[in-house]
Amino acid sequence: MIENRSEQSKRRFEELELLESNGINAYPYSFDKTHSSKEILNNFDDESPEKLNDVSVAGRIMAIRRMGKASFFHIQDQDGKIQIYFKKDELPDFYDNLKLLDIGDIIGVKGYVFRTKMGEVSVHSKSVQLLCKSVVPLPIAKEEIDEQGNKIIHDAFTDKEARYRKRYLDLIVNPDIKETFIKRAKVISLMRKYFDDNSWLEVETPVLQPIYGGASARPFVTHHNALDIPLYLRIADELYLKRLIVGGFEGVYEISKNFRNEGMDKMHNPEFTSMEIYVAYKDYNWMMEMTENLICSICLEVNGTTDIEFSGNKISLAAPFKRIPMFDLFKEYTGKDLQGLSKEELYKEARSIGVNVDTTMSTMKILDEIFSEKVEEHLIQPTFVTDYPLEMSPLAKKHRSKNGLVERFELFINGGEIANSFSELNDPRDQRSRLEEQSLIRAAGDEEAMTLDEDFLNAIEIGMPPTAGLGIGIDRLVMLMTGETSIRDVLFFPQMKPEKTTKQEN
Repeated sequence: MIENRSEQSKRRFEELELLESNGINAYPYSFDKTHSSKEILNNFDDESPEKLNDVSVAGRIMAIRRMGKASFFHIQDQDGKIQIYFKKDELPDFYDNLKLLDIGDIIGVKGYVFRTKMGEVSVHSKSVQLLCKSVVPLPIAKEEIDEQGNKIIHDAFTDKEARYRKRYLDLIVNPDIKETFIKRAKVISLMRKYFDDNSWLEVETPVLQPIYGGASARPFVTHHNALDIPLYLRIADELYLKRLIVGGFEGVYEISKNFRNEGMDKMHNPEFTSMEIYVAYKDYNWMMEMTENLICSICLEVNGTTDIEFSGNKISLAAPFKRIPMFDLFKEYTGKDLQGLSKEELYKEARSIGVNVDTTMSTMKILDEIFSEKVEEHLIQPTFVTDYPLEMSPLAKKHRSKNGLVERFELFINGGEIANSFSELNDPRDQRSRLEEQSLIRAAGDEEAMTLDEDFLNAIEIGMPPTAGLGIGIDRLVMLMTGETSIRDVLFFPQMKPEKTTKQEN
């Protein structure tokens, strides 16, 4: 299919053949790399250059400047860029092959480190090896400095959709984005360490489930051929983790991929990462303190401060966070006292304040719509929204002192939900009744209502101790820690619509 390629790509294939005819293996098996670009740049000492007299570096060629009997390349590795100096007299067996190398090729160089007359720390090559010939040109940006000293970038790889679809190119051409994903890894590592230090056990639960549950969401459905049964990709870990609390573990957590067959926007991807933890003998009050301490400590470790700026808002993640009951927020931002109203009354109130609801919606759906449209945007500083109506929380324990409510909180930061927690329901009679009610809501047309899981109910009947549970959206937490406003910018490979294709002319 080479004939269908661009002229630049065709030329690269020709160069590949020339290199191979010159006895060059364009795709060797390994290279003994001893130093990264960062290690060299951080450790070079003009007073003692001999300390780096023998280094091996490897990376992708990002710039080429040929000057007859000398050439300067810049290569890029995981940590950054470094200049390589080639001198024809010292590379008699390879120098002429340098003209067959392109931006995008990967090379390995052995030599010593020095500072050029222009002041740039560089590697003086004593030997060079081609490690991979790139046969497709990179979308390389060109830089220039204007008369005022400003950097101007031409032909940058900036199209968001193209960057998401070809993240491998994005990482090469826009290496600064690596910092976002390094921070993401650090957030998860710090969370895991926090839990492990408290002796809570990391576990794994099924991704393929015969009955999905633990959240109000539509699942992805698949089919198991051998058993000839439908299976569902999990929407949450909750019901399986609670089974482990029933089994005798007193603290379990899972950092996992979950899947919800719903819409996509800046806050939602159908495949996402969440953390759920359950700790026996605790309640949602204890969990609030643990959550704010966890997030505060992660932010301090990742960013060196608990103050962040997000979407133009200055936010403090220092504990303690505000705690406000849900119906107090309804009254503050709608002027309505919605507590205790029937479905019909809620419908009328919602319509009166401009919230688009319909008569098929359940009570919990109407309340959720009102909260989403009228309250969430105001919750900029970290806020625990507490004490939800029973109808909205079929897995949470009834409030110990407030009728019609449950012991639940959601943590909102910058107008978005970050965490969800309950004092977990462990009364088997109440749990069965609420899941049966969910089944009726589902039968009435709400596809996001929960399903009834008899095995889970059996586990609760065996007996689960008082327990606090918490779920945190890892992707949204990383967005906060990195200042990214779209979930796609903290996922290496976000879900995308299929590209439109056109028929090729014959």
